[in-house]
Amino acid sequence: MALRRSKRRATPVEGVEGDPGWAVELRGVRRQYGKGGAAVHALRGIDLRLPRGSFTAVMGPSGSGKSTFLQCAAGLDRPTDGSVRLGGTEITGMSENKLTELRRARLGFVFQAFNLLPSLTVEQNVVLPMRLAGRRPDHRRAEELLGQVGLAGKGRRRPGELSGGQQQRVAIARALVTRPDVVFADEPTGALDTTTAAEVLALLRNAVDGLGATVVMVTHDPGAAAYADQVLFLADGGIVDALTGATAGQIASRMTALTARPAAYAGMAA
Repeated sequence: MALRRSKRRATPVEGVEGDPGWAVELRGVRRQYGKGGAAVHALRGIDLRLPRGSFTAVMGPSGSGKSTFLQCAAGLDRPTDGSVRLGGTEITGMSENKLTELRRARLGFVFQAFNLLPSLTVEQNVVLPMRLAGRRPDHRRAEELLGQVGLAGKGRRRPGELSGGQQQRVAIARALVTRPDVVFADEPTGALDTTTAAEVLALLRNAVDGLGATVVMVTHDPGAAAYADQVLFLADGGIVDALTGATAGQIASRMTALTARPAAYAGMAA
């Protein structure tokens, strides 16, 4: 399948003020768990800007900091040091209430486990972020999105009546319903078969190219990462490499090199 990729890509931070043209900005972000000799340095100083309308995949060996990176970037975890901006808004010092409001109104999330509420209909699941944000549910918007993800006419069904791939499509529609600044996806195809995974990834790709969404996806699958504009590689808590417009084979080769020579890459991350 030929993929149309945005030409936008991540750039290093150069000390400029927050710009709403950037979807995500991380400056000197460090995350440490514990203290003293038992301290774990999950992130060791991440400097990064991601433009609006881009698709970024994040990869790395187990323990490289991928999940912590996603959680800090999405405001689900607070960095020990550094700052995070989403859509030009500084979120690092926000109160938990304000941060919750921002996540509900301006961010979308897609997880491996779907996280749909089984007691709600498909349409009710899709408009749930609007309700949580204190907005009137836009049923026309929900119907439009369900049509775009191939679920037209299924709004009154329950999640349990759908296949795994269909449930993930509902999760994508839910993530897009508020027109968020960024959609964060954590292993969104991990529970799907190869064919269904490709369909879901094509939907995320279309959300970027057709709807102007910004997607940041953590994945272990080079095939999934190949749908992105750029792949960032983490090792030992730092971004150590990047590929733009790469094939699955090129991404797999880079991951193999990273896994085989972690010490060399760790030196780059320090």
